[in-house]
Amino acid sequence: MTGGIPAHHRADATVRVLDAHGEPLRDADVLVEQRRQAFGFGTIGFDLLPLVGGPAPRGAEDVEAFGTAEGLPLEVLEPAYLGLFNQATLPFYWGRYEPERGVTDEERLRRTAQWFVDRGVTVKGHPLLWHTVTPAWQAALPLDEVERLQRERSRALPAAFAGLIDVWDAINEAVIMPVFANGANRITDLAAEKGRLETVRLAFEEARAGNPGATLLINDFDLSPAYERLIEQVLEAGVAVDAIGLQTHMHQGYRGEEATTAVLDRFARFGLPLHMTETSLVSGHLMPPGIEDLNDYRIPEWPSTEEGEARQADELVRHYRTLVGHPAVEVVNYWGLTDAGAWLGAPVGLLRKDGSRKPGYAALERLIRGEWWMPATVLRTDRDGAVRVTGFAGDYVVRADGREAGFALSAGDGATSVHLPG
Repeated sequence: MTGGIPAHHRADATVRVLDAHGEPLRDADVLVEQRRQAFGFGTIGFDLLPLVGGPAPRGAEDVEAFGTAEGLPLEVLEPAYLGLFNQATLPFYWGRYEPERGVTDEERLRRTAQWFVDRGVTVKGHPLLWHTVTPAWQAALPLDEVERLQRERSRALPAAFAGLIDVWDAINEAVIMPVFANGANRITDLAAEKGRLETVRLAFEEARAGNPGATLLINDFDLSPAYERLIEQVLEAGVAVDAIGLQTHMHQGYRGEEATTAVLDRFARFGLPLHMTETSLVSGHLMPPGIEDLNDYRIPEWPSTEEGEARQADELVRHYRTLVGHPAVEVVNYWGLTDAGAWLGAPVGLLRKDGSRKPGYAALERLIRGEWWMPATVLRTDRDGAVRVTGFAGDYVVRADGREAGFALSAGDGATSVHLPG
């Protein structure tokens, strides 16, 4: 089905199929199939770390974290992940990445990133600079040493993972960073001394030096005018930002199409791609209104319910249609495949704790891999060896006579030639 594809993602192309000698494959049946959308559909890949990466480094288990689906096997998670998503976010929180000074999680993250890349999934690192989940050993260091180490980290990680991870949240939640009061940490102290602008500049300049070709994001949950003002200052200062990250954890209820579109429009004015870096919808009871910091709501159990799952499924489709339908949005990253290990213990996953799929998974599957996906389709070439392909912009493959060749389609009308191998 292609009727529901937004116009700015819809490709209408004449594809000319050529044989190994460069001659048109005339009046022949060819099989055309989509392999990947150009749009980024992602979720966190934290669940896969222990399964394909191995055990965490010593000391990391004592640092608060989330997103590890303990007890769910790879044979459950892999098809669920690859059935919907082409992007993965992996955790580089400093306190867990380097729980003891000099003891890092590099090899485990490298193995996990490679696992995703081998399966055609783009990987993003999150985050290079943040004031939360910082290492305990950093607390007693002088501020100039903290800055030196942060600069090294922001440069070294993009360099070390270049070619494997080329998308990074360069800085996370800079609006609140200098005044963060929910626990002492030296990054807040550094941001308070340098100011927001110079802290953002540090993050981007060091990361850019580490991997000049990386896509670097500024990312925040604060979608108020304060974030807009910071972005304005950052861009006016000449800091090279590649994309703007927006977070929408909707534990207190779906914000609706109108409110979401209004936010997207406000940040689209900067002319940069928008990434919905963190978004989630609960399938249980909603968090009470009036709670400003979602971290303040902690309960022993937060179950998924039949009514909540039906609501979540409906809201997921509405939310994704709104996001994918906005021309500035290039990536949507859902914050959690499963309820197991979910942030705040909330039932935001698309899979229940036992690994069974919620209605929300099926609803997104019908959208992402149904309405917005071209299945294997037999087409007949004309006298010039051409077929007309209409679908979601992205990567495709054509097969004929046991041979196969890939091609890419961009949004809009176009034409391309595909050479089948000999």
